[in-house]
Amino acid sequence: MTAIVRRYLSLAAAVAGVLLLPLFLQSGSLASEVLIFAMAGLGCNLLLGYTGLLSFGQGIFFGVGSYAVGILLTRTGLPMPAALLAACVAGMVVAAVVGWLAIRQKGVYFVMLTLALAQMFYFIAYSVPEWTGGDNGLMDIPTPPLSVGGMVLLPNDSAWAYYTFVAILFILVFWGMQRIVASIFGRTLLAIRDNTARASALGYDVVHFKLAAFIISGAVTALAGALYAMMTNIAPLSSISYHMSEVILLITVLGGTGSLIASMLGAAFYVLVSDWLSGLWPRWLLLFGLLLMAVSLYMQGGLWGACRLAAMRLRPRSDSGAQAAGKEAP
Repeated sequence: MTAIVRRYLSLAAAVAGVLLLPLFLQSGSLASEVLIFAMAGLGCNLLLGYTGLLSFGQGIFFGVGSYAVGILLTRTGLPMPAALLAACVAGMVVAAVVGWLAIRQKGVYFVMLTLALAQMFYFIAYSVPEWTGGDNGLMDIPTPPLSVGGMVLLPNDSAWAYYTFVAILFILVFWGMQRIVASIFGRTLLAIRDNTARASALGYDVVHFKLAAFIISGAVTALAGALYAMMTNIAPLSSISYHMSEVILLITVLGGTGSLIASMLGAAFYVLVSDWLSGLWPRWLLLFGLLLMAVSLYMQGGLWGACRLAAMRLRPRSDSGAQAAGKEAP
């Protein structure tokens, strides 16, 4: 199967997932949450799965996107599309700063530095309540309709109407990320992930490539944070905490690194299982922790890796059955 065919199949799987979610879920908000965290997983996967950077700073970009769109929609008359674009730009700028500081370190030092920066941005947000709402969060964020020239294209006046808006943006982001990872730039990121020293010896500016990956990841994650704030009508302080970074990283690892469709699978698993377990027991995090242990022990390639392994194990049986049938045929 060629790379182009795999790319179209992956896009078709993403579109199918977007269309199937309303059939299996009764809550439009829950369905939107799946796609929003899948979008954040795409940004994290670009760093971890394609560049080999284990970053605990993704919550920074998620929170920056939430606060940026919240401030713009509540304090200015900026149209919603322009506010979302500004949130992406804010995520890019912050990601450029964070990446410039972090990528000069390697291994555990890189991880600890991104975690320290996440804590720093958390306390910055906590210290300026006149802009972020402090511990209470930035409240009363509206969900404006999508309109062009006074014509309303998407009203966003209900949970499922907003899901349609989020689904369109998710498919566009998914397609854009596909083009990025399939390009020469994406293949260079894979080379850097597999052997940084060799990529540098071949003449590639490793620092610039890693910084570019950080900037793209920051833009996508900030868009996810902005959409989440518009859905919940609040930008809480927790959106920029290190716990949000852990959630995004967990979604990426659960789904499987190095595959974009895996981010959607990991987000669906995390959001839906969390919602189900929270209705069973107040201490549902204990049960979720046991599930994570099982995934870590028996599905080290994530959920997507487990699906691929199951498909590979079934394929030889069907092939051998076809060969046996051919031998028996006269």
